[in-house]
Amino acid sequence: MLLIKLAYDEQHDISQDIQQIRLFLKEKGIIVGICESIENGISIDRIVCDDDVYDEKLQSLIDLYCSNILYRVSIKEYKQKEFFEYMTENYFCLSSDEIIEVEYKCMKVLLSENILFDEYNIYCLNIINEIVEKIKECIKEVHQINIEGFIRFRMKDIASKIEMIIDKVVESYMIEKEYNEFIKLLKYFVNIQDSKIESVEIILNDNGEYKILDENGNDIFLNFTQDLSDLSFRANTNVEDVIISGLITNCPRRILITNKENCKNKEFVDTIVNVFGERVEFKNEKKSHISVDKVKTT
Repeated sequence: MLLIKLAYDEQHDISQDIQQIRLFLKEKGIIVGICESIENGISIDRIVCDDDVYDEKLQSLIDLYCSNILYRVSIKEYKQKEFFEYMTENYFCLSSDEIIEVEYKCMKVLLSENILFDEYNIYCLNIINEIVEKIKECIKEVHQINIEGFIRFRMKDIASKIEMIIDKVVESYMIEKEYNEFIKLLKYFVNIQDSKIESVEIILNDNGEYKILDENGNDIFLNFTQDLSDLSFRANTNVEDVIISGLITNCPRRILITNKENCKNKEFVDTIVNVFGERVEFKNEKKSHISVDKVKTT
């Protein structure tokens, strides 16, 4: 029984992907066959199975696997023919090197490589799933797909979804770029000024709250707020910003962070490490033997 018929030219050769479907199903104990032929220079692959093997579940699996093949073909097509034009028209502020870097990041997201399940990636994965579902609906209509025709008539809708992901990647890239430039400026400021305090210890309790002590054990958090107006502190500044501002103003020679695992804001610790580098050490009071670890820089 015919499960699906796929036609493709040399430019969109998907023969290995189709063979992978057969291998995947074989691992699940499902045997299907692939009938290959060439008509007028076009390769045609038919995925078939015995009548007694066929059921709706198998058909749904075939449709899903083929949808993902067509999705990857669409991504490759967009990358080759439309990506650079879209970037230069919409993000002319980026240099050629930056566009290449963004392209690399976009492909990793679009092909779901090393995805972390954070808000940013979940947004992108949801759009990818929408694209694959649209392709699957197209396959379910006839179970006969000509790759060239699919790209010609369906690519516009898919491209608009791909560009939503590109926009999200560029947004993330620009935020990261601005952050790195900001960190670079802070590092420069820290390196050129004299230290006003020898040592600072940042202690995080089990609730993630902070205590800031100098080398004599004095609580100096209030000192960190002296350069901030009451209005700006209440309206615009969170505790982490106050601490980082105080560290930069006083530029201690040594920063000891105790129980960093209690920190609810990972960016806070990362920023301190990125700005102060080897001045930062970590201590964990919960271990049976208190250990102090220095930050290693490369």
